[in-house]
Amino acid sequence: MIGGSERQGMHEARIMLDLLESVERDGGQTQRHLASELGVALGLVNAYLKRCVKKGLLKVGEAPARRYAYYLTPQGFAEKARLTVEYFSFSFSIFRRARAEYGDAFKTASSRGFSRIVIAGVSDLAEIATICALECGTEVVGVVDGDSSQSKFVGFPVFASFDEVNQPFDAVVIAAFHNGGDILRAASDRYGAERVFAPALLGLSEPASRSEAS
Repeated sequence: MIGGSERQGMHEARIMLDLLESVERDGGQTQRHLASELGVALGLVNAYLKRCVKKGLLKVGEAPARRYAYYLTPQGFAEKARLTVEYFSFSFSIFRRARAEYGDAFKTASSRGFSRIVIAGVSDLAEIATICALECGTEVVGVVDGDSSQSKFVGFPVFASFDEVNQPFDAVVIAAFHNGGDILRAASDRYGAERVFAPALLGLSEPASRSEAS
């Protein structure tokens, strides 16, 4: 299971890394533009910039139109390199674990006769789940995510709710970090717990594959 503090640390490291990379490309961007590019609140960008300046990762210079420009210091370049290694090392570890656990889930689903599934959650985990589904010969009908504005995700249609899925499916696979518990409970109540699968790394429940094996 990935703890909440661990996920938060990874999320913050990703924001910091994206910020340093963006400043390296163009330090004259407005904070509003940075916020839009990074997909975070304007106030959060302001707080991170101040933190980076205080730590000596960025220095501030004047820019036209009474604006400021930010530049990476040598410490900033070193920190960006460190964060890159740390983030991708963590991501690779998660990828290997997720691939193994989703693979187990799809094998269990197949043994129960479930060949058509819906993935719940637009996320990096959902991408891994689609890879595992392909390897196991399982058909992905679509992805359900009420918070996503995408119409497609890695080639599959995205639906705002299970009610909108326009094809029959046999089971649900959870790939949502933030509201996975709510989705798990709702899907289990609606379709039955034996038709809902969640990897152990989400910390939601014991995976169906292990439960069945015990």
